[in-house]
Amino acid sequence: MILIYGLITGILFGFFLQRARVIRFDKQVGALMLKDMTIAKFMFTAILVAMVGLYFMDDLGLIQVAGRELILGAIIPGGALFGIGWALIGYCPGTGWAALGEGRIDAFFGLLGVFAGGFVYSEVYPFLRDTLFTWGNMGSPTIPEALGVNHWFIIVPLIVVVALAFRWLEKINL
Repeated sequence: MILIYGLITGILFGFFLQRARVIRFDKQVGALMLKDMTIAKFMFTAILVAMVGLYFMDDLGLIQVAGRELILGAIIPGGALFGIGWALIGYCPGTGWAALGEGRIDAFFGLLGVFAGGFVYSEVYPFLRDTLFTWGNMGSPTIPEALGVNHWFIIVPLIVVVALAFRWLEKINL
C-alpha cells in the first residue's frame, strides 16, 4: 500500500510541477539567475504544506517527526555538486523527469548524468563514509528541538514570513 501512496503522490507532484510550469527551461534558468522566483515559490509552498501536515499528524500521534543527521561534510559538497549539475543541464532531477515526460529530449541527457553520478557515488561511498561524512556532524535536531520550543512557534511565523515574501516578490514581478 505504501508503494501505491508513493505512486499517487509522485503523479500528483508531477502534475503540479507541470501545471506550475516549473519544468520549463526558461523557468529553471530564471531561477538560477534570480530573475524568476516561480520555482522557489512552488518549492516553499510544497515545503510549508508538508511541514504543516507532518507536524499535525505528529500531534495526532499518527507519525513521529524526527530530524535527519546534519553532516556538513556531506551537505556542503553535495549541495555544490547538485547546483553545478542544475546549472549545466537546466533541470534538477525532479523537474528533469517531468520534462522528459513532456517529451523534452534535453532532459534525457541530464538524467543520464544523474545515473552516472549515482554510480560514481556508490563506488566512492565507502571512502566518503570514513572521511568526508565524518566532518561536521551536528546530530539530528529539528529546528524546534534545537531552539527548545513547540514546533507551531516556528511553523506559524514561517508561514507568515513566506506569505509576505511571496507578496513582495509578486509586487516586484518575480
